[in-house]
Amino acid sequence: MGIEERKERERERRRQQIMVAAKRVFSEKGFSKTTMEDISREAELSTGTLYLYFKNKEELFASLSFRILQYLLIRLEHVTKETDKGPVEKIAALKDAMYDVYEFDPLIIINMFHLQSSETLMNLSPQILSDMKEMSKKAMREMAKIFQEGIAEGIFIEKHPHALTDIVWSMFSGLVLWEESKRIINPNKDFLKPTLDIAFDILIRGIKRSEEPS
Repeated sequence: MGIEERKERERERRRQQIMVAAKRVFSEKGFSKTTMEDISREAELSTGTLYLYFKNKEELFASLSFRILQYLLIRLEHVTKETDKGPVEKIAALKDAMYDVYEFDPLIIINMFHLQSSETLMNLSPQILSDMKEMSKKAMREMAKIFQEGIAEGIFIEKHPHALTDIVWSMFSGLVLWEESKRIINPNKDFLKPTLDIAFDILIRGIKRSEEPS
């Protein structure tokens, strides 16, 4: 192993160390109350070292969010490639995939939705912002394939597949944030999954043609 390769491995190891520490601190204190100093203490590194790897806490959090988007893309690709399922069944599988991504790391996905709808995006480096946008586009394009298939087969109404994708993503993010706000008031209330079931049932009824071709 050459010197440069060893340096790169060490750099990646240190980067992962910081991200693991950041995830613990974000989970404990929340995004808004977390500081780079908190993360450096958790990682047992100097704050200056953190800034060698990440521009700010927004960029650090965006890197954690990027992993969620990667996992989402993997789950979506699995759904679209299921040849034994029709478009309606794939919509149901899409719902399960999205909930699975939420369960994989609820805190990160909740804060990712906050991040995407706030000015904190402006604090990201151009490269990380570009990477997140590209990964988001890939995930949305993959989701749109399900609607394209249903429209092509005459099962779904003829509406733009990407518009339908935007509606599904907005519905999912909105329900996650709304149910989370309710759970803050009453921790015993966790109705995301049944509410998501109802939302997707209404969605499928709404986009299906009244008469499918024989």
